[in-house]
Amino acid sequence: MSQLEALAYRHGDVELTGWLARPQGVPRAAILVLPTIANVTPAVERRAAMLADLGYLALIADFYGEPVADFAASGPLAQKLRADVAHYRGRIGVALDALRSLPEAVGSPVAAIGYCMGGQAALEAARDGHDLFAAVSFHGILTTDRPAEPGQIHARLLVCHGDADPLVPREQVLRFWEEMDAAGADWHFHAYSGVKHGFTDPGSDARGVPAIGYDTSADRQSWAAMRSLFDEILA
Repeated sequence: MSQLEALAYRHGDVELTGWLARPQGVPRAAILVLPTIANVTPAVERRAAMLADLGYLALIADFYGEPVADFAASGPLAQKLRADVAHYRGRIGVALDALRSLPEAVGSPVAAIGYCMGGQAALEAARDGHDLFAAVSFHGILTTDRPAEPGQIHARLLVCHGDADPLVPREQVLRFWEEMDAAGADWHFHAYSGVKHGFTDPGSDARGVPAIGYDTSADRQSWAAMRSLFDEILA
C-alpha cells in the first residue's frame, strides 16, 4: 500500500494540505478524492491508497486548511465553507489545479470522487464545468445552491446512494434526477435498499448515530461500479 505524501497548495490566503498516493509506474489517470465533512480521515486515506494500488495517482483534497478536533467541530467549518457556492467551488477547483499541476498528471485524464460532503463536492466540480472524465459520489449530499445549466456537465456521473439515508431522502433524489436530465448530463444512479449514510466506512457503526451505518455489500458493489466505469471510459 502506498505511503501518502503531503502536498501544499493555497486557496486565496488559506494554506491547504493535500495528501497524495502514488501508484507504481505510470498512472492510468489522476483522481481527486474529496473527503467527508470531517476532512481527511483514515477511511479516506485508505481509499486513496486503494486507488494507487489500482494504478491511479490520487490526491485527497483539504477542505478547511485547519485541524478538525472532532465530528462536532466539523459542522461549523462545513457551514462556513458552503455558505457561498462560488467560494465552495473555488476550494474544490484549487485542489483540482494542484492535482493537474503534478508532473505525473500532466496530460492525464482526471476524475473526482467523494464521500458524504465530498460526494456533494465531486458533483459540484462537475456542475462547475470542470474537464473531468468522471465524477463519483458515495453516499453524497445531492443538493446544490446553483443547479447545473444545460450542457455544463462534461463528466460522466456515478452516484452510489443508500436508499435508507435520511440525509438524502427520495425527494432530494428525484430533484437531482430532474436537475441532471435538464442539464443533459450522462448519469448513473445506484441505490441500495435499506442502506444508510456512510455505508463505505467500516467505522460508521461505532459512532452510534442512527443515520449512518456500514454495509459490506453496498461498499463492495459501489467500489466495483466505480472501477467498472473508469475501465470503460479509459479503455
